[in-house]
Amino acid sequence: MNSGQDESGLRSDLIDLALSEDLGDRGDVTSQAFIPFTSVSLARIVAREECIVSGLSTASEVFRRIDPQLEVTLRCAEGDRLAPGATLIELRGSSRSILSGERTALNFLGRLCGIATLSALYAEKVRGTKTVLLDTRKTTPGWRLLEKRAVKAGGCTNHRMGLHDAILVKDNHLAALGSLDALPVVISKLRAEHPGLPIEIEADTLEQVERLLAMTGIDVILLDNMDTTMMRKAVALRNTLFPAVLLEASGGVTLETLRPIADSGVDRISVGALTHSAPNADLSMELEHAI
Repeated sequence: MNSGQDESGLRSDLIDLALSEDLGDRGDVTSQAFIPFTSVSLARIVAREECIVSGLSTASEVFRRIDPQLEVTLRCAEGDRLAPGATLIELRGSSRSILSGERTALNFLGRLCGIATLSALYAEKVRGTKTVLLDTRKTTPGWRLLEKRAVKAGGCTNHRMGLHDAILVKDNHLAALGSLDALPVVISKLRAEHPGLPIEIEADTLEQVERLLAMTGIDVILLDNMDTTMMRKAVALRNTLFPAVLLEASGGVTLETLRPIADSGVDRISVGALTHSAPNADLSMELEHAI
């Protein structure tokens, strides 16, 4: 995944933005008014439900950005499955600093643990099959690196990071192109100009699948919104005509439809819900005054 900017840089930008919108120009005026400057506390961020962990380094950096003197201790690792009541992070230091970072840290952790937990649920549904589960670009703007890392923590696989690192020709591209007849020339040009990028073409019908299988240079055919009967027929066509081409199912995939799709024989299933429909994990902070 080549994003054009490293993960630490993007995460730093997000943390700065999140803290700025929460603290503004005055900081945490409630804590400043009610808590003595010298107050020291112990705090734990805990899971209130079973979840898969993701976002620990980001949440930790939130607290370090607020107060480098805070002691931040991780009590689990990325991808761990936690039971209700388990601790993710322990903190010790300035009560004001801990409370100032609480909501921002929980916002990051809740979102990312939620994505990891849902991804694990989807991954479990296809256990025992050869099918690879992929995420999509349906991510929160600015959060893509973090959300895709959460998908991996849950046991699924990242699709392309963006428009720059893979070629995916969808129905609107084909509509703009005008005809499938023009594809071979375009594919040949793409292979020459971007030799390292995979090429994936969307198909809505079995006729399109058959035509695409007759072309050279295609790595993946995306089976868009096909039912499982059509998918099985597409798999049979592929196995007969060009076994090296991968088939990816996409469109309206749910937990209920996931296993039948995998059993159709497709190689990959892309699931936008992993990121766009994941509920936040239920996490909280428990704090006590330290003597």
